[in-house]
Amino acid sequence: MNIGMLFQAMPGNVAQGIIWGVMALGVFMTFKILDFADLSVDGSFATGGAVTVVLVTSGWSSPSALVMAFAVGILAGLATGILHTLLGIPDILAGILTQIALYSVNLNIMSGAANMALSVNQYNLLVSLRYISRTILVASGITLVLICLMYWYFGTEQGSAIRATGTNPAMSRAQGINISLMKVIALSLSNGIVAFSGGLLAQYQGFADINMGRGAIVIGLAAVIIGEVIGHALIGKRMNFIVRMLFVVIGAIMYYIAIGIVLWLRMPTNNLKLFTAVIVALFLAVPYLKDKANNSFAKAGRRGAAYHDSTD
Repeated sequence: MNIGMLFQAMPGNVAQGIIWGVMALGVFMTFKILDFADLSVDGSFATGGAVTVVLVTSGWSSPSALVMAFAVGILAGLATGILHTLLGIPDILAGILTQIALYSVNLNIMSGAANMALSVNQYNLLVSLRYISRTILVASGITLVLICLMYWYFGTEQGSAIRATGTNPAMSRAQGINISLMKVIALSLSNGIVAFSGGLLAQYQGFADINMGRGAIVIGLAAVIIGEVIGHALIGKRMNFIVRMLFVVIGAIMYYIAIGIVLWLRMPTNNLKLFTAVIVALFLAVPYLKDKANNSFAKAGRRGAAYHDSTD
């Protein structure tokens, strides 16, 4: 194992982490803000990639293809929202149904092909695996603009209504908020962001694949959880909304750096999904174990104070 090879691969891990960080922001919107377990992102991520590749190869510019990928992702989230709010299907099942449907939709978008190539030699792409430094700069710029837009939006009346819906649906309904509409809007925007990220990744890796979104929800959750744990460890209670979103992207970067280290250690690639699950489980358990430890110390302190009082 050559340590130089690890550092040589690090910029690529950072670039990929930033792109997946955009996807994680979409997951953050549903998982943390709306409190909705949306599994449709596995499908909408691949949809964004498929739409981007098909449009760019048809003569569209790469930015306009990404805008269209975002629009198609909104439709995917709209489908999940309708299944959940109008038809009364539970959130997890609604996401699974949309994910399954999108598999066929994605095949139809790519004319029945399981994958489609997108060469940087033939098309002017925003990001590419060949130009890592440029990719990091462009992806970072896009991410910062997206975070600022999300910060602004969730400060508006509608964005605040979505946050209230996720925090306390019953109270929100009592205040006259149409919580069904807020869920549909949040799911649509979330899947639009996820599809946008899928389009970026398709440009970066040079192809779109029908299975490129498989496990995306796990990576998104890993980024959200890792980012929050690191943020709380470094900043604590001073984490405001915009800082939380920044740490979501940092969490995605840290995740892909960890994946790069695993590959550098030449661990079996068949165990990558297992490694991801273990990482997510550990970081999910950290807040619980920390609270439990704090409560144990507090109880011990109270018992000690009561003992001293009884002996005085």
